[in-house]
Parts: sequence; structure tokens; C-alpha cells
Amino acid sequence: MASVLAASEFSKINVSAPILSYQNSWVNRICTRSVNTSKSAKTKSKRGVQCHAEEGEESPNFDPRTFRRSLSKSDKYNRRVSGDEEAIAAMSEQGIAATSKGGLISLMKEQEFKHKRGDIELELANSYGFCWGVERAVQMAYEARSQYAGEDMHITNEIIHNPSVNKKLEEMKIKLIEPTAANGEKDFSGVKKGDVVILPAFGASVQEMQLLDEREVNIVDTTCPWVSKVWNAVDTHKRKNYTSVIHGKYDHEETIATASFAAIYIIIKNLDELAYVQNYMLNGGDKTEFLSKFSKAISAGFDPDKDLEAVGLANQTTMLKGDTEAMGKGLQQTMMQKYGVENVNEHFMVLDTICDATQERQDAMYQLVDSNPDMFLVVGGWNSSNTSHLQEIAELKGIESFWVNEPSCIREDGSIQWLTSWGELKETENWLPEGPVKIAVTSGASTPDKVVEDILDRVFAVKEGKEMPVAV
Repeated sequence: MASVLAASEFSKINVSAPILSYQNSWVNRICTRSVNTSKSAKTKSKRGVQCHAEEGEESPNFDPRTFRRSLSKSDKYNRRVSGDEEAIAAMSEQGIAATSKGGLISLMKEQEFKHKRGDIELELANSYGFCWGVERAVQMAYEARSQYAGEDMHITNEIIHNPSVNKKLEEMKIKLIEPTAANGEKDFSGVKKGDVVILPAFGASVQEMQLLDEREVNIVDTTCPWVSKVWNAVDTHKRKNYTSVIHGKYDHEETIATASFAAIYIIIKNLDELAYVQNYMLNGGDKTEFLSKFSKAISAGFDPDKDLEAVGLANQTTMLKGDTEAMGKGLQQTMMQKYGVENVNEHFMVLDTICDATQERQDAMYQLVDSNPDMFLVVGGWNSSNTSHLQEIAELKGIESFWVNEPSCIREDGSIQWLTSWGELKETENWLPEGPVKIAVTSGASTPDKVVEDILDRVFAVKEGKEMPVAV
């Protein structure tokens, strides 16, 4: 047992809030309550994590990296794939394996990623669907269910952003730890000693890890190694006294987890927000306005007049690669302009945290754009960040594109329900034109081949006027 925080204080943590506070002050507040605000009291955990319980005092000795490394040595912690053949077979049988053997997608890969049937010509992106990190996470969840067959099992968030996969885990009695309706705080009260808790592919905050360690549960950590790489980057920033600039969405699970491992940070979503920050760095501005603008995306006590003097860049792994690279160049140029080329390394650092799988799918999408399709069909969970950027690429190129998340979006009456990259849900009637049509197809990194195949089966049925198949 390793946490310095009392389990009773952790039963309901506000980890669903847009962003977590800087962890030292956050831990301090919890510890203060757990010792009844006794001044100068100090608690020390078995993993060497200390917490000062004085009101308003930070806990400078708490080190997320040290805690995480020590947790990984616990006999109640696992982050390895076992290679359970029964689990792998179950994934394939239930249609949530990375590939659908013998299906249309497999056939297309053998035919230069193309397929023609009647008036429909399909072209599949040469990089699409399940990435290895997602496949690893889902396989680990299946293996855990097999290994702990009789135990209560929970998961701290959706394992990936795909409704079909998450529904399968629910059917396997893996219970999602959800926020309460009353205050939006995640409710851990049902998690007890000896239970099994899965950390999803996006990772979990260090505060959640502390809670679970304190509860003496069995932790199955499916965090993607690319996400862990980002955590290492922000830890490097902290150790070298750089503020972490995180290119991401402040309310995304992955970014919330990353921020919990950082010290001083600001989360910047896009290049427009970056331009605002760059202008403030060079010219100053209204501090109150700055803090208001980024109120949900900065560490507690963030001071733009001091905390932007030296910055390091990291990114949410699902963001557009080009935007992350542009942010890096923009911040570097700003530091050169402000401090001189010869001093730039004292004020800016960047570590490569761009996910290969995300990059490959985006590159493949740009190639599909060049093939001049009549329209795009983008398949993936509607809360999937990486899929939203695939949709965004098509939109920016002015090509009609429909982002669907499951087969039921393709309707028997010839209409389609779909989402824009900015989150607007739409319905379009008679979306399939008469006569020949070339459809470019891609899918997000959390989408199994079987889901894409089920959707395409319904597209063919609409075009051919046949009975709509039911997705299995």
C-alpha cells in the first residue's frame, strides 16, 4: 500500500472536472482533510511520497515519477500482455480484434486497398483503424477478465473511444467508474480492497493511481506506451524548470492525466490560442484576461509574466501532427525573438512525443484526399480525438465527409446521421447519389475492422435497395 492519502477521502474525486489542479497543492488539500487540518502534521507513505498537511502549504517532496516507478514494482500491478490465446480468440469472435479475418477489409488489403461493387467504388486508407496501443489495451482487458473471472472489475474511463468495444466490456461485467449526477465527481465508493481496476489506454491521473494503490486493488494498466512517453516529457520539463506547454484539449482524459504528472503547465488547443500566447510573451498584455481565457487549462497559481520565460512542448498523442510541429516552431521563433538565437535553448525545449500511429493515419488521409474521391466515410467514436482530426482533414480540403460512429448511423430510409469535426450532429437525406460514386474510407485508431465492415454492408444495402443487414 503506497498512497499518502486516506482512501475515505478519495471515494469521490473530482477528476471529471475540466482540468486537475497542480498536484502538489491538490495532494496537500486532501491530506489536510485526512488529518483534520492538524498544523505541521506529516504523513509518509511506504513508497517515499510525503505530504505536508498544513493549510495552503505545498507538498514539495511528492514526486509522481517516483510514485509511478514504485507502483510498477507492486505485485498488485500489471502492465504486460500475457498472450492469452483464449482472450485473443474471444476478441476475434466478437468482432473487436484489430482485423476481421476473411472480411471485406482483409480482401481490400489484398486488392491494393480498393473494392468495386456495382456503382460503388471504395478506396481504403493504407493506414487506418486499430493502432497497436489500442489493440494492446483491449487485449489486456480481455486477459484480465479471464484471469480474474470471479472478481469485481472496474475501469476508470472508457478503455478506448469506440462504442462497440466499450459495450462488449460492459457485457463482460467490467464496470465503468462514472461521475455522479449531483456534482460531476467520479465515484470510487464501489471500489473495494481486492477488486480489479483497469486503467484505460489514455492513462489515468496520478491521483487516481494513488487512490487505487491505497485501496489495495489489483491494477491492470493498459496505458499506451506513447502516452507514457508524453508523461516522461513533462517530467523532464519539470526537472529542468521549464513550464510544460501541452498541445491538447483540456477536458480530454489523456491530457488530464498528462497534466497531473506536470508541474507548471498551460494547455493550448490550437494555433489561434498559440498566437495569443506568443503575443503575450512578446508584448505583454492584460493578465486578468489571459488567466480568464485559460482558466481551465493552466496549473494552479499560473503566472504568465513568470511562467512563460522557459517552456517545453509536449502533446496529446491524438492531435494533428502538423499543428504540433507548427507550435514547436512558433514557440522556438518567439524565444529567439525575445531572448536571441544564441539563448534559445535556455528558454525552449522539445522532445518528440508525436505518436507514430496517429501520424501514419493522418498521412494516409492526405493521400486519400489526393485520390479525388466523391466523398469520405470516416468511422470512429464520436468522442475520439484522433478520428475528429481525420474528419477535419477532409473538411479543410473541401471534400464532403461523413463521420459515423456505428452501423445504425446508416439508415434504411437512405439518410445518414453524422458528426462534423467541430461536434455538430447532422442528418442528411439521400446522401448517396444516383449512379457511380467513389467513396474514400478511413477509420480512427480505436475502430475495429468489423465495425467498418458492418457500416459498409449497410451502405451497399442502401445503394442497391436491399434489406438492411443487422450488425452483429
